[in-house]
Amino acid sequence: MEKVTIYTDGACSGNPGPGGWGAILMYQGHSKEISGGKKDTTNNVMELTAAIEGLKLLKFPCEVSLYSDSAYLVNAFQQGWLKSWIKNGWKTASKEPVKNKELWEQLYHFTQIHRIQFIKVKGHSDNPYNNRCDELARKAITEL
Repeated sequence: MEKVTIYTDGACSGNPGPGGWGAILMYQGHSKEISGGKKDTTNNVMELTAAIEGLKLLKFPCEVSLYSDSAYLVNAFQQGWLKSWIKNGWKTASKEPVKNKELWEQLYHFTQIHRIQFIKVKGHSDNPYNNRCDELARKAITEL
């Protein structure tokens, strides 16, 4: 199975408000930057969208190391939230409907195709790839 590294970040100007996302895919010494935005969204939606858009570009099943500064995204997988939500009919532990269900369903779909390790990085620190994803996301907001 081929190994791919993906860094992602989402940003919002206001929450909700205009938002952007950025991702960097790295494979066999090559890298590709992608980004996009939405006029009225939330930071969490942009964080999930960055991961989805990065994973969409993979043409065959891969072993993916996906880095994000979003605890919302990473913890859903590392702490088993997503499995619990699915088991509980897309309800949270407090019996509320899971927010952004359609995005979580897309991410779950990708976990059925790829072997994905979700890795938390500290945001706005010394990680150049995370910082670049943040730049891409913020640039996407200004381009809306």
